[in-house]
Amino acid sequence: MTQRTRGREIALQVLYQTEQNAGMAPVEIRRFVERRLLGDRKLVEFSEALIAGVRANQARIDEMISEVAENWRLDRMAAIDRNILRLGTFEMLFCPDVPTKVAINEALELAKRYSTAQSSRFVNGILDRLQAIDPSAPKPTPDTPATVEATGSSAPAERSTPLSVKPSKAPAPSEEPTPVSAEASEAPIPSDQPTSTTAEGVDPTSPTDEPPPAAGTP
Repeated sequence: MTQRTRGREIALQVLYQTEQNAGMAPVEIRRFVERRLLGDRKLVEFSEALIAGVRANQARIDEMISEVAENWRLDRMAAIDRNILRLGTFEMLFCPDVPTKVAINEALELAKRYSTAQSSRFVNGILDRLQAIDPSAPKPTPDTPATVEATGSSAPAERSTPLSVKPSKAPAPSEEPTPVSAEASEAPIPSDQPTSTTAEGVDPTSPTDEPPPAAGTP
């Protein structure tokens, strides 16, 4: 076990404890870290930086985990697995000096040591999907819908925010309505009241269904 692996273990223990007991004082946390890491200053600073980093970015980290965890709500995950994912996500996406492979492998070792073999497969699957996420990209909200270029790719089905697609060539709207020819329209226009049709040149008061008088009849 490397020194940094030991530092990650202590960071995980603190994240787990503070989630179960949110009232832990900072002085208690620092005393715990120093005692478990035997006062190694560099290692204490490394572990405390991980704890502070996860806490500062926890809302965004939880959001990203929820986006890729299919059929798994964050609050339904085992508490230890949830915090392993938070720690691994922070190192993988928020720490440029940590290679992605190292961040994932370290998270898997924590899962094997503190959880189960099944949990390590679960953690590996979530972190593998998270590799493609940009943590700095803002998540679209209903007030500010994202704009997607019309490239043929579709948005994820579970996203509830409406997406606006930019058309390549949108026709300019006409200011005046275009008259529609009566001959070209097949469907009658509905009216609130019945209307009578008057034939051209026929007296509307005379019935039109009577036969015309025979020729030569006075």
